[in-house]
Amino acid sequence: MTNDEHRAQFDFEIDFSNGGGIQGQGFRLDIDGDDISHAELAAYIVADMRLLMVGEVRILNKEIITEPHKRSAGTGERVDLSHVIEDGMVTYPGLPAPVICDFLSRERSREQYAPGTEFQIGTIELCSNTGTYLDSPFHRYADGSDLAGLSLERLAGLDAVVVDASGRAIDRDQLLPYAVRGKAVLVRTGWDRHWGTEAYFHGHPFLTAAAAEYLVAEGAVLAGIDSLNIDDTSGGERPVHSILLAAGIPICEHLTNLAALPVEGARFSAVPPRVHGMGTFPVRAYAVI
Repeated sequence: MTNDEHRAQFDFEIDFSNGGGIQGQGFRLDIDGDDISHAELAAYIVADMRLLMVGEVRILNKEIITEPHKRSAGTGERVDLSHVIEDGMVTYPGLPAPVICDFLSRERSREQYAPGTEFQIGTIELCSNTGTYLDSPFHRYADGSDLAGLSLERLAGLDAVVVDASGRAIDRDQLLPYAVRGKAVLVRTGWDRHWGTEAYFHGHPFLTAAAAEYLVAEGAVLAGIDSLNIDDTSGGERPVHSILLAAGIPICEHLTNLAALPVEGARFSAVPPRVHGMGTFPVRAYAVI
């Protein structure tokens, strides 16, 4: 048998630190290779079931069986996670809206090219914080990497984990069930449903400083969110930006359509142009499932 034909069958018992517990019998899990440790199984169950306040996890009656994997290996589907940039749209209150127009219209181009040949050359006056955009460390720190200094390895084809968040202040405890090391951590709040309305600008969900510190400590490589800002904007401090960007972790804000992604199994990309001396720029963010 090949490695991808092995599955672990096992029972489990989970105690919660605040009391109570759950158990399961006869669970089967696709595995790579021909064995998996009890600790790895315990971590998978906690992450896959998004459990919080977990105490002891006991794996019982583990057996490795030869059986085809049940979970999809992926469809190769590409999912667009970016908002459309349009003339006059407002991304963030107080910042200028983009102005999009012709530098050379098709009508005028007919005067410059041979009969039957025409082109459009556009021009855009654009604030860097427009639409779905990526923040590099230079956005917050003068000595941090700017857009031109970010390698493609930090922006493209990243293993993603989608955190299904609730409430306004998203704290560390909501991240605990997820394996974030080496991942682009995409926080799905559903706030993108308000895009293009006044409601988008008020009372948006955000991460707490403790959540940002957890992402740094656990080795996340990128953080994204589908709301107005990854920080609370009710005051002038931006602790999440400060913590993540100091650690070299880029931030992608104003994402959309995260509900179309699985919790795990997608690869995320958000690549801005290589602009020297700028810390933020719009991206075409997308994921491949």
